[in-house]
Amino acid sequence: MPANNQNFRHLFVGLDTAVPLHNGTQQPYINLDNAASTPPLASVQSAVNGFLPFYSSVHRGTGFKSQLSTHAYEAARQAVLRFVKADPAEHTCIFGKNTTEAINKLAHRFPFTEERNVVLTSGMEHHSNDLPWRASARTVHVGLTSDGRLDEADFDRQLARYAGQVALVAITGASNVTGYLNPIQRLARKTHAAEAQILVDCAQLAPHRRVDMRPLDDPEHLDFIAISAHKMYAPFGSGALVGRRDVFTQGDPDMQGGGTVEIVTLDDVVWAGPPDRDEAGSPNTVGAVALAAAIAQLESIGMEAVAAHEAKLTAHALERLQSMPGIQIYGDNNSQNATQRLGVIPLQVSGISHFKVAAILGNE
Repeated sequence: MPANNQNFRHLFVGLDTAVPLHNGTQQPYINLDNAASTPPLASVQSAVNGFLPFYSSVHRGTGFKSQLSTHAYEAARQAVLRFVKADPAEHTCIFGKNTTEAINKLAHRFPFTEERNVVLTSGMEHHSNDLPWRASARTVHVGLTSDGRLDEADFDRQLARYAGQVALVAITGASNVTGYLNPIQRLARKTHAAEAQILVDCAQLAPHRRVDMRPLDDPEHLDFIAISAHKMYAPFGSGALVGRRDVFTQGDPDMQGGGTVEIVTLDDVVWAGPPDRDEAGSPNTVGAVALAAAIAQLESIGMEAVAAHEAKLTAHALERLQSMPGIQIYGDNNSQNATQRLGVIPLQVSGISHFKVAAILGNE
């Protein structure tokens, strides 16, 4: 069914919930901060409620509930791999709390060498895709154009300048400030031509556009991606790092403990294979189940329909905002380009501090 004929409100929990205002009245809560966290899907709530009576230890029990919980957890892992078009023979899915934890894990586990120890990132990154690299490697920031897009010419210059030294390109798939979409597949081709690997921060991209990691023999494949469930309508503290299996087959895990080992003696340890090696402790099974349910809902709608519906809303918002006096929109304000961006619209109200605008919208 075409996206413009659908109303998706009934799919979500809490959209009509009234909240108190300073004047003593109550009004339905309008969430303008979906780029930070999204409301939960009703299907996620239902899946979690249905699973909770059967919740038990994962990977560590033979009872019925333990076996069912293990199955649900591993089924969620396969759902993530399918969602991002990853081949389980080439990639592994490591569950964690969120994108921040996923990128920190890769920063600890990536096999940097003395020769290749440069991470190429950009000036549009979330702190989560910047600060972890500063602690692990030499970090070089690609510049931006005057309207906030990635300066791809500068990307090419930096890739050439640090030829033979770049180990990893770490780039966002979509900006949480401007909504701009990066040409990740083209950047991947350039990265691999330089014999480096690429991580795409898909926290903003995955809920809005189809992610295609592609086979490793494809020059435009993505080596690593990271996602957060709380940005995908599943706020139960889960996220995932999907990456090259060969990388996580090597080295010691950054967190060590239960679930990460095959054999332990008083003098030695044999680490488990991926992904178990990198999932220390009891996992967030409920979070994995919630993420899988959100993925199922998105797939049932269709990511193309999601993108088309969002573009329609974005175009409408841009047109209405530009008709209001005193509103300055940053970046691309052309509603005709709504299909080429996400629905994140940075703006300023003339003569009023952005702190005050946010406080008024949030509290009054």
